Amino acid sequence: MQLSDYSAFPADIPVIVEDDLFLYPFMISPIFLSDEKNVQAAVEAVETNSLVLVCPTKPNHEGERSFDAIYNAGVVGSIMRKVTLPDGRIKVLFQGLARGRIIEEVASSPLIAKVDIIHSKPYNELKIEALMEVLREKLRTLSSVSNQFPPDLVRTIEENHEPNRIADLISSTIKIKKPEAYELFIEEDVEQRLLLLIDIISEEIEASKLQKEIRSKVHNRIEQVNKEYFLKEQLKQIQQELGTDTQREEEIEEYYKKLEAKKPYMNEDAYKEVKKQIDRFARMHPDSADANLIQGYLDWVLEIPFGKVAKKHLKVEDVQKQLDKDHYSLKKPKERIVEYFSVRELAELRGVKDKEIKGAILCFAGPPGIGKTSLANSIAKALRRKLVRIALGGLEDVNELRGHRRTYIGAMPGRIVQGLIDAQEMNPVMVLDEIDKVGRSMRGDPTSVLLEILDPEQNSAFRDYYLNFNIDLSQVIFIATANDVGAIPGPLRDRMEFIFLSSYTPQEKYEIAKRYLIPQELKKHALKRSEFSITKAALQRVIENYTREAGVRNLRRRIADMIRKAAKMILADPSVDKVSVTVKNLPEFLDKPIFEIDVADNVPTVGVVNGLAWTAVGGDVLKIETIKIKGKGALQLTGSLGDVMKESARIALSVVKTLIDRGKLPIDEKIIPKTMKEREEKIRIEPSEVYKRYDLHIHIPEGATPKDGPSAGITMATAIASIFGEYKVRADVAMTGELTLTGKVLPIGGLKEKLIAAYKAKINKVLIPRKNYERDLDDIPDEVKEALTIVPVARIEEVLNEALLSEKKEG
Repeated sequence: MQLSDYSAFPADIPVIVEDDLFLYPFMISPIFLSDEKNVQAAVEAVETNSLVLVCPTKPNHEGERSFDAIYNAGVVGSIMRKVTLPDGRIKVLFQGLARGRIIEEVASSPLIAKVDIIHSKPYNELKIEALMEVLREKLRTLSSVSNQFPPDLVRTIEENHEPNRIADLISSTIKIKKPEAYELFIEEDVEQRLLLLIDIISEEIEASKLQKEIRSKVHNRIEQVNKEYFLKEQLKQIQQELGTDTQREEEIEEYYKKLEAKKPYMNEDAYKEVKKQIDRFARMHPDSADANLIQGYLDWVLEIPFGKVAKKHLKVEDVQKQLDKDHYSLKKPKERIVEYFSVRELAELRGVKDKEIKGAILCFAGPPGIGKTSLANSIAKALRRKLVRIALGGLEDVNELRGHRRTYIGAMPGRIVQGLIDAQEMNPVMVLDEIDKVGRSMRGDPTSVLLEILDPEQNSAFRDYYLNFNIDLSQVIFIATANDVGAIPGPLRDRMEFIFLSSYTPQEKYEIAKRYLIPQELKKHALKRSEFSITKAALQRVIENYTREAGVRNLRRRIADMIRKAAKMILADPSVDKVSVTVKNLPEFLDKPIFEIDVADNVPTVGVVNGLAWTAVGGDVLKIETIKIKGKGALQLTGSLGDVMKESARIALSVVKTLIDRGKLPIDEKIIPKTMKEREEKIRIEPSEVYKRYDLHIHIPEGATPKDGPSAGITMATAIASIFGEYKVRADVAMTGELTLTGKVLPIGGLKEKLIAAYKAKINKVLIPRKNYERDLDDIPDEVKEALTIVPVARIEEVLNEALLSEKKEG
């Protein structure tokens, strides 16, 4: 069937919707029809032997079968064969004959329209031939950079001289968007059609060149990777045959990776040192001794958390809440801690760097068991930083802190660097525990290292001998703890700000036990709160009679003892639901009481005075005992007294002698031993003979316990005055104060602990130096001040007036 057989154009012919056939109108192609309307039109065309117009759908109208959804031009051709497929579709063999355009819509079901042939306009053959030559040249170029054109097609286009035929062949092969293809298809001007095609092929050439270049690069890269992989696999096989493996190379590669990851956060010296050691390690034989040393060094140094910091913003409210939650009382220490972190928060809000603040290093000082370390724990919790505890008690080797040089066998970093590694952050809270107990030996003085660590001016470049490069400690929050501030070397004390924590009063201990200790111990021993109770009186009895401490550590142990016995009782007898501890059954749970402080005697005694002393575990009441023995005025001191206390005794004796000589301390002549001649002749004796004819012995009980300090001066003077004049000393009076040779009373330290001790011993009146009375009473708990009569004294005469009774010793 030829198009020329149909002379009546425009003609009514069926329209079949198909997407791609308009691109190549002169090729025999199959059409698969599933739409009922298209099938009907195709069947009708075969039966009547009529022509068919195949039109494409417009973009976004796929699946629609209407004149609005299709382009108004397509391929006019005949249906040569029809085959029905098993899935219900029909395969139609279609032969395109010419380009056609719809000029009038006839019917919509099925689609039938009047169609006319699209005729090309006349053209200049020479000009068209030149354009075709350019098109062929472009096509050859495109063929060299792309596989879209088979050689047969290129040859056909080279031999063909029909421009429309060439345009149709080329446009059916290259990838063109449907709107562009349609414009090319309906173009009647042959010259314009070829120019459009040349532009499209030029763009395709550029795109193909770019794709080819990218493919080439990717191919080369893949080839290189494959080559390296192949060589490495070969090397592995060779090493396996030789009995070696690649583990060492993998370790070296891993070291380099870790170093490069940490490089942005390391200073230049640190990076160079570590890289130098990795390079050395890579060059060494794996069996050499130095290789093991360097590998150990690299394992340590690459674990340092360079660049890792706890990122929580500092909030003073969080610190305050955590301190109040974890600790009862300790008002002033908590207030000072909050002030310290207020400065840091303000600096953080205003963008001031930590190095510019250079705040003091805090040191919590006070007796054991009062919460120094737990305060540091609370600070770490509030800041959400890791807590690193470094125990300095008994530390003698300076290298323990600064690290050992790598030349020593078993060398390792110092405890500071190890603490950073354990915390895995560069700004932990680091507690230097028991800083007052650092020792000194032939291996150096560790306090000299602490001077550098705790100095904000220096610790930004702390040098660890093992690392051999500087490390920044300025972000670390250092907190020291100490029992005895006096034992810390002076230069180290200057670098710290001390927050003194005093002993707890019995009431504070009761509240701490009730709020913290009992719930914590119940949880540790797997008991419910409903299964154990202790009455207030029983708990107070435990505090008073079963513990000897300034803090609550022993109290916690006693509570644990009671809870363990309660757990045993509940386990042994299933009928027991609850164990209650009262004053009556308390001996069943605890052993014999350990009296911390003897309650003051009610009977006044000659030569026995209540003195107040400060110890490492809090305050204590010491009875100073004095006796006189006939002799020649010698002085004997016992009770493990230190040099300062011995000097205080001699000063006290001299002061009392002066008082006797001046008549300010009356001495009854009857108590002075007389010679036979003096008795017979009734010779009057000077009062000063009392200290010339008696030897004096001063003793402070608990002789195994060392004692020192000047604060027992007025106590010993009172005891000496009492024994020389045989005046009774009031039993309900205690005292503390340093005495000078002129009789002045100087201030002392540890007043809070001493007054708490007096309160526990049920003392009624306490004599303290006037300066202490004026400046230190604000620190004393209210319950202590209410229970005691606190009398300020400035001279020894005032002390004697308050302490000595005017009545003489009987007999």
